[in-house]
Amino acid sequence: QVQLVESGGGLVQAGGSLRLSCAASGRTFSSYTMGWFRQAPGKEREFVAAIRWSGGSTYYADSVKGRFTISRDNAKNTVYLQMNSLKPEDTAVYYCAAGRGLVVATIPQGYDYWGQGTQVTVSS
Repeated sequence: QVQLVESGGGLVQAGGSLRLSCAASGRTFSSYTMGWFRQAPGKEREFVAAIRWSGGSTYYADSVKGRFTISRDNAKNTVYLQMNSLKPEDTAVYYCAAGRGLVVATIPQGYDYWGQGTQVTVSS
């Protein structure tokens, strides 16, 4: 059984930083794409960033480019999302996801496994 467990969310002031972690277990993720999505109240789930376990290619939504960094630690089967210069509009529940597809997906349907989510709240 695949498990993704996010941690690191919380309340931060605008301009601050948070680092989210996603610990993966249950199988070998060496060929998977790992993604971060977020969902604000009343809005659809949206793509934030993705990384391949192998090769390390990274992808970002335009809204977070230059502020967020996705990275991975293969030895720990963990993916991180470093979030800097946070804005109130970054407030959302952040989800980690794993996808088996050959193409890096930027839509939720491209991912097969999901974590439970972690709340990020940015105050102005």
